[in-house]
Amino acid sequence: MSFTHPQFLWFFLALPALLVLHFISLRYTRKQALMFANFPAIERVTGQKLMSKNYLLLVLRMVTFSILILAISGPVLWYTGRSSNFDFVLAIDASGSMAATDYNPNRLEAAKEAAKIFVENAPIDSNIGIISFSGIPFLKQMPMNDFEVVKNAIDDIQIEYVGGTAIGSAIIESSTILMGGGKARRVLLLTDGQNNVGPDITDAIAYANDKHVIIDTIGLATKEGGNVPGTTFVSVLDEETLKNISKSTRGAYYRVENETELAEAYRRLAIASEQKLSENITVHTLFLAFILLFLEWGLLNTKFRTIP
Repeated sequence: MSFTHPQFLWFFLALPALLVLHFISLRYTRKQALMFANFPAIERVTGQKLMSKNYLLLVLRMVTFSILILAISGPVLWYTGRSSNFDFVLAIDASGSMAATDYNPNRLEAAKEAAKIFVENAPIDSNIGIISFSGIPFLKQMPMNDFEVVKNAIDDIQIEYVGGTAIGSAIIESSTILMGGGKARRVLLLTDGQNNVGPDITDAIAYANDKHVIIDTIGLATKEGGNVPGTTFVSVLDEETLKNISKSTRGAYYRVENETELAEAYRRLAIASEQKLSENITVHTLFLAFILLFLEWGLLNTKFRTIP
């Protein structure tokens, strides 16, 4: 659940004051009532508690007040449903290890060709943005509906020799540029490494969830690994982190070991239908609050009626 006016949630700090006022008012009412009748004697004779502390009324008021606070805060309920109405960002690892030659002709070129397959299979009314990342993210194309321009942006991705792999930064940047659209939001993140610079993955996941973004992850790694030309470096895929990212944001995880599996993973993601949907429940909470207010009014005029 999120709120369109979260500042009103501060009114919850007034709940203890409501509790104190309830008991102060009871004490005052009891003093006034004892001026006209000996209630302790009547209670002993009848065996009934005439001056109760009205705990039921107190609970009812606290719940009603809480629901009213939620109502004015603009509650929005988020849930997972099915639709084909998405905006996407393709976040593609462009760090030095993507030059490894265990894919033909290398990991990055194979990823780019598979990403273009995704674009060709994406819903026709989708907007697609492109980000590449190494030690920092690089915005290649804001989300748009011209798929030829998007594919040209994919072709323009090159190895970025900025140290490290900033998966957290890529998630945050991708989630941010999706905020301008009114559709469901989905990020397709491809990497062959592990997060070793930039924001912590936990913080990045929290940011994506706050923006209601689903993140699908693709782990690009063969069992044998690949050689990066001119180096002895071997990249290590942090598969558990990628699984955690997708699971925590209700996305899917794919590990691909060849070009065919990579293309198939992108093709499946292009037709994915699960999305995060929202419903404003302000009217529902106001209606519930009015029902409780009416119930309280009924109790005040029957069971808890005060006789002058």
